[in-house]
Amino acid sequence: MGTSPTTAPPTGPRLTREQRKIIAGTLAGTTVEWYDFFIYAQAAGLVFAPLFIAPLNEDAGGLAQIISLATIGISFLFRPLGAIVAGRFGDRLGRKKMLVFTLLVMGTATALIGLLPTYADIGVAAPVILILLRIAQGFSAGGEWGGAALMSVEHAPPGRRGRFGAYPQIGVPIGLILATGVLWVLTTVLTPEQFQSWGWRIPFLLSVVLIVIGYLIRRALEESPVFQEMLERKKQTATPLRDLFRHNWKQVLQTAFIFVANNAAGYLLIAYFVAYGSGPLGLARPAVLLATVVASAAWLVFTMYGGILSDRIGRVRTFQVGYAAMFVWMIPMFLLIETGDIWLFGLGLLFLAVGLGLTYGPMSAMYAEMFPAAVRYSGVSIGYALGAILGGAFAPTIAEILVQSTGTVLSVGGYIMALCVISIVAASVVPETRDTDLRVETALR
Repeated sequence: MGTSPTTAPPTGPRLTREQRKIIAGTLAGTTVEWYDFFIYAQAAGLVFAPLFIAPLNEDAGGLAQIISLATIGISFLFRPLGAIVAGRFGDRLGRKKMLVFTLLVMGTATALIGLLPTYADIGVAAPVILILLRIAQGFSAGGEWGGAALMSVEHAPPGRRGRFGAYPQIGVPIGLILATGVLWVLTTVLTPEQFQSWGWRIPFLLSVVLIVIGYLIRRALEESPVFQEMLERKKQTATPLRDLFRHNWKQVLQTAFIFVANNAAGYLLIAYFVAYGSGPLGLARPAVLLATVVASAAWLVFTMYGGILSDRIGRVRTFQVGYAAMFVWMIPMFLLIETGDIWLFGLGLLFLAVGLGLTYGPMSAMYAEMFPAAVRYSGVSIGYALGAILGGAFAPTIAEILVQSTGTVLSVGGYIMALCVISIVAASVVPETRDTDLRVETALR
């Protein structure tokens, strides 16, 4: 592992046909996975409280909304299990098989939510089944990210791992754009009563079409060259999880803490701001959803730029810049949101996307470079899953509790700023990884 030069890396030769397929496959699959994951998060903020947790709402006012948002976080508790299972078999059987498996699990759970009867139909069984299906989504998401990240980074040409690794990353804001865009169309063309009654089911059922497309694309991908090299050299370990925590536990913790602030702020954009803007602020729901779509598009752009920038100035420096930008913007953003003006609300979300993108784009490359190949899938997946639990799992719920207890949304800004400090410190203590060789015999330990 070397130091980060100040000059930009060479652009390299033109991409091969297989490299273009890898980019398309990891991007398409990740987009579909996160569309499914996010459509639940947004529905939890909009309709699940009255439809599935109605008795609590009658007894305790805002408690149902808090519990509805908390169901978003429950799935995060099962991400490590998905990461462990997918990591174990991904390090032994290959990245490609796990990518197909996680896609099918996510799609099935999402479609079943779209068919689920409400509390009025089957009573307490409705929220119980809803939570079980959300757990299945969390299990799938725990294994998805690591496989997509490694397929892209391990296929990357020299000097472009940050750029390649950004492609599965931009699947996240694209999935959010799709999820929010579909909800925006439905809330625009349907009456509130129609959307509450049956319209909310449509985005979940649309997942079936997207899953078929993603499945066909991923089935056509070739296995990662680093994994193929492991097979040829018989370097894969029979116990990747044990070896990971024996030799690389520090890297697991570092990846988790690097991610916490990004994931917490991201889930405010994904779930909390839609509910807060259309609820307490009284803004029109379609306008709030449209503002979220625009901010998601900016998140996409800066995520791609963050990956490219990390190839030029290094992964660590890019994380430092991104988290500093996020920290500085927190209080101004919440002041703009609190005005209740939709244009200022949208402006606040738009500039949040700068820090989100710069701290998300380099993640695939940096995490892959922090682990040896034999335990890489397990390492990046478990670190990412733990970071999601500590960061975004209950961020919307914590935000709701903070606002209800303090009476000001600025308290949420202070919460995210504290997480930014944790993440920037965690990133800063990692030696620069940009020049790490990902080959089996020379990977970082």
